[in-house]
Amino acid sequence: MDTPTAAADEHMAEAIGRPDLIRVDDRLICLRFETMKVVSALAAVRHLLDSGAVRRGDTLLDSSSGIYAYALALACHRYGMRCHIIGSTTVDHTLRTQLAVLGAHVEQMPPSSDLKLDQKRRVARVREILRVHPEYHWMRQYHDDVHYLGYRAIAERVRAAVPADGSPLTLVGGVGSGASTGALARYLREGREGSGNRAGPVRLTGVQPFGSVTFGSEHVADPEIIIAGIGSSIPFGNVTHTAYDTVHWLSFHTALTGSVDLLRRHAVFAGLSTGASYAAARWEHARVPGGTTVFIAPDTGHRYVDTVFARHQEAADLDDLAPRTVSSLDELALPWARMEWNGAPAPAQASAGTGTGDGSGWVDVVRPG
Repeated sequence: MDTPTAAADEHMAEAIGRPDLIRVDDRLICLRFETMKVVSALAAVRHLLDSGAVRRGDTLLDSSSGIYAYALALACHRYGMRCHIIGSTTVDHTLRTQLAVLGAHVEQMPPSSDLKLDQKRRVARVREILRVHPEYHWMRQYHDDVHYLGYRAIAERVRAAVPADGSPLTLVGGVGSGASTGALARYLREGREGSGNRAGPVRLTGVQPFGSVTFGSEHVADPEIIIAGIGSSIPFGNVTHTAYDTVHWLSFHTALTGSVDLLRRHAVFAGLSTGASYAAARWEHARVPGGTTVFIAPDTGHRYVDTVFARHQEAADLDDLAPRTVSSLDELALPWARMEWNGAPAPAQASAGTGTGDGSGWVDVVRPG
């Protein structure tokens, strides 16, 4: 009798976007991706093709600091599209080489120590290109909710892996663009609400760096390093603030401690935003006995070898760290703060001008100044 085998993937992007579910403690689960944004890019491009918004051979344009550029290049390669990237000054040689071989056209901004200036330059360049080439499609990854679509299948996978016994489920992840946590919470809530009494409530915990406008911490600067991918210096249209129950703000050093502890204790080699989410998830998990907590690991730790893992001796004991619970954004302070958000709307700075940005935020670890 032949042993059944799984069907082969049709493209590398599909394999990269398939996450692993790793139990790191009793009912504490890591949703680990190699490159998470491939999930949203693939589904977005497929939807645009199916709906007739674009056709094969069209050019898809966006600004990126790196991760989304790679995801979009893979999606364009998969579906026969042209890819044009306005890259941040932080895009490194390795990524530029990969993008070039994949067929993407990359314009990189000149060196700058000011992320806001870097973003403004990219916005200006995108608009220049659209004036000359109005036929190009601007993906606007941080403002177009087409990027939610790919996470429905991920939510179904999570739902199948966690107990449906009426116990609560807590999802923890870096907010970033808002697409991953927002979409997963939406689809998980839909699924559990429709599965009868066996389903418990779904709580969403967002993780932020200090200095991000998204949840109102722009007045608190982290003196060391801005945490990758989970905050922004501009408003993002894809963040549904009312979906979040709790928000954690973590310093670079707290996130470093989380990343090192996750590797040392559980052999999960993941990025800095994962370390922050893991630390927050452990804290939330301990507050809900009998519940299940899933935290998102959006990428591997390879980009963080020098900035994080080479400094592993600086890591504190994660068991000794705890957030300070605050009731007002004015009380936010390093190194770690936690607030019951309770579905509140966006702070003023996070809602001003939403949808007019360039679709690019903090994606790499950047040293201020």
